[in-house]
Amino acid sequence: MTAASTEPAALNRPLITASVMAATIMQALDSTIANVALPRMQGTLSATQDQMAWVLTSYIVATAIMIPLTGWLAQRFGRKPVFLISIVGFTVASALCGIATSLPEIVLFRLLQGISGAALVPLSQAVLFDINPRENHGRAMALWGVGVTMGPIIGPALGGWLTDHYSWRWVFYINVPVGILAYLGLSMSMPNTKKIIGDFDFFGFTGLALGIGALQLLLDRGELKDWFGSTEIVVYALVMCIAFYLFIVHTLTHRHPFLSPALFADRNFLATNVFIFLIGVVLFATLALVPPMLQHEMGYPVLLTGLVTAPRGAGTMLSMIVVGRLVGKFDARLIVGAGLGMTALSLWQMTQFDLLMDDHLIVTTGILQGFGIGLSYVPLSTIAFSTLPSALRNEGTAFFNLLRNIGSAIGISVVQTLLTRNTQSMHATLAEHITPYTLPQISHGTADLQALNGMITRQAAMIAYNDDFKLMMFVTLAVIPLLLFMRPPARTAGAQEVAVME
Repeated sequence: MTAASTEPAALNRPLITASVMAATIMQALDSTIANVALPRMQGTLSATQDQMAWVLTSYIVATAIMIPLTGWLAQRFGRKPVFLISIVGFTVASALCGIATSLPEIVLFRLLQGISGAALVPLSQAVLFDINPRENHGRAMALWGVGVTMGPIIGPALGGWLTDHYSWRWVFYINVPVGILAYLGLSMSMPNTKKIIGDFDFFGFTGLALGIGALQLLLDRGELKDWFGSTEIVVYALVMCIAFYLFIVHTLTHRHPFLSPALFADRNFLATNVFIFLIGVVLFATLALVPPMLQHEMGYPVLLTGLVTAPRGAGTMLSMIVVGRLVGKFDARLIVGAGLGMTALSLWQMTQFDLLMDDHLIVTTGILQGFGIGLSYVPLSTIAFSTLPSALRNEGTAFFNLLRNIGSAIGISVVQTLLTRNTQSMHATLAEHITPYTLPQISHGTADLQALNGMITRQAAMIAYNDDFKLMMFVTLAVIPLLLFMRPPARTAGAQEVAVME
């Protein structure tokens, strides 16, 4: 790709941006919107809980495997056809999920959803970079960040509302009109990028795909199968280690590897990937913890849970609006540091959660954390690609989003495992202090003992939740010094680099 300063004037930026964001939000929503519908789906499809887990696992694994392929496909066939085919595939697969009548059908259609939708988020980021001059990259990434972060936040609430008022099938049907509008908008307005013909490194892709797939299966199935006490998990771990080892050795020795080593020669890109991995951990792990805590331990219904967690999204959106104006005027590293500091402060406040609190603390911590993550997300995206050659942008956005997804998978798996084990440990510790002498008013009747056990379990679970929040706070604080390894993006106001379109 080469520079061109006249091309952007001919682009219909508003239509391209609206269409790209529609596709981004559609895909981001599906990472969480189906979770709350699983119990209803389980009854309709007559499946066990273990079997229903594959509805989520198939989508996650397919997405993770296909994201690295996005860069090569966009270079080989052009960004526009890949984007349009992805939208069509995702929309059709969503409709098929809605009409599924058996477990094998919906698992297969969710697999197709993941394969088709994997390219939408990284390509949308690359498109917004290319259609905007450099001085507008901060605002473009702010808008993109709204779609990427808001989707998982509002997904559970929207999924619960659709399931309660209509049917779980509408969790998938809602994608159809959005997908049609996104396709029409991009087919009319989006220019194509020049194609770069090159050999496909099949061995490198296979190694990376097997490694990522095995890692996702290990993380997703580990808690259910008691981790390395299960032969299944041991097999996943062995496949992952061997595949990643072969991929790394092959990448370092092959003349034209699947993933260009030049990506990691850029200090900014390398450092920001560490941070985006962390944001994936904190953002999605918190989203995985708070709704179950409110519903199971505090008795909140699904709709109310969505309402009290929605302000978190408002905080993110507000920060995106603010940070889009700050990037380019202030050192982006300071903005990221401030955002991570706010995130750590919100996590510290969340360690004060208790069973008797009202929803005020939930709302305020959610707003603060949403604002902090939004404040970090945009400058990180800007710094990551500020010094990366535009020819590596397709590969770079794919890897950037892959790291975020892996971070979220690892974060969710770790906090859920710690939650289960710490709950059991704290239950045993608290129960040691319950005797007929400490609580003489409790009778030995079955009902009283069950009520007492339930109270101890809820209290133990709340302590375990607080321990998880504390762990994420320490991780967030520990990564802030890495900002010193970044270089701030250059502040330029003249002619800007824009990808040449055909």
